[in-house]
Amino acid sequence: MEISKKMNTKQLTLIGVMTAVTCILGPLSIPIGLVPISLTNLAIYFAIYALGCKKGTLSYIVYLFIGLIGLPVFSGFSGGFGKLFGPTGGYLIGFIFMAFISGIFIDKFSNKIYMGFLGMILGTIITYMFGTAWLSYEAGITFNAALGAGVIPFIPGDLIKIVIATIIGPQLRKQLIKSGLYE
Repeated sequence: MEISKKMNTKQLTLIGVMTAVTCILGPLSIPIGLVPISLTNLAIYFAIYALGCKKGTLSYIVYLFIGLIGLPVFSGFSGGFGKLFGPTGGYLIGFIFMAFISGIFIDKFSNKIYMGFLGMILGTIITYMFGTAWLSYEAGITFNAALGAGVIPFIPGDLIKIVIATIIGPQLRKQLIKSGLYE
């Protein structure tokens, strides 16, 4: 999307809808220690398929700001700057990069499902890196302990979410294109 192009009402509405989906799925979580199991990354994957790289990433950034002003849209129905500066803040920041990296692969290789899968894996790894580094610092634990608390238990579930997004996402995009809503 070029800077000179202005978003139209339809595009802004779709960004708002995908932000709302993230606001609905993001708080749904299962606490399992310092880092809860959340559906935020699944919502981001769907936003990328529905909106493309830049608008999907923008959708997540809007969600992040909604949570930062205090609305309870983060995991466990929490919000505010305390969440960003708490143990899981690195994951919240990492999701920006996950959205962008995943989006690049999904957009550039839209006809190659395995490349979208690879992009989501790479984006998730970047999120893990940000999250683990911040968790280690904030919780005062070693990097390896942070991996054990914030990455290792999540790999199977995150792979399942990526598989779900790989199956549903292209169909979602196809339907949005067919209806004239994907730009």
